Amino acid sequence: MPTYEYECKKCGFLFEEFQSITAAPLAHCPKCDGKVKRLIGKGAGVVFKGSGFYATDYRSPTYSREAAKEKSEPAKSPESCPQQDTCKTKCAKRSEGQSSTGKARG
Repeated sequence: MPTYEYECKKCGFLFEEFQSITAAPLAHCPKCDGKVKRLIGKGAGVVFKGSGFYATDYRSPTYSREAAKEKSEPAKSPESCPQQDTCKTKCAKRSEGQSSTGKARG
């Protein structure tokens, strides 16, 4: 149920009330029985707690291990490729697309 904010026109008392969407707005102040006006609420803030909010939280343990392994290994140059003859163009393109930090440009 939403929380609505009200302000008393007589005494200025501000209060909140949990009401269903279909419920009629309140008419009287709980303190002085004066007329109240429903205010436009700011809504609830979104709070992200726990895991599951980042792409890395969804990764399987196998994926995480492989990614860490690849990250720790130096980038292969075309000369050190074990399949040098079959993938020479792929390795050359890969090494051209990398900056001095070893990360691919994108």
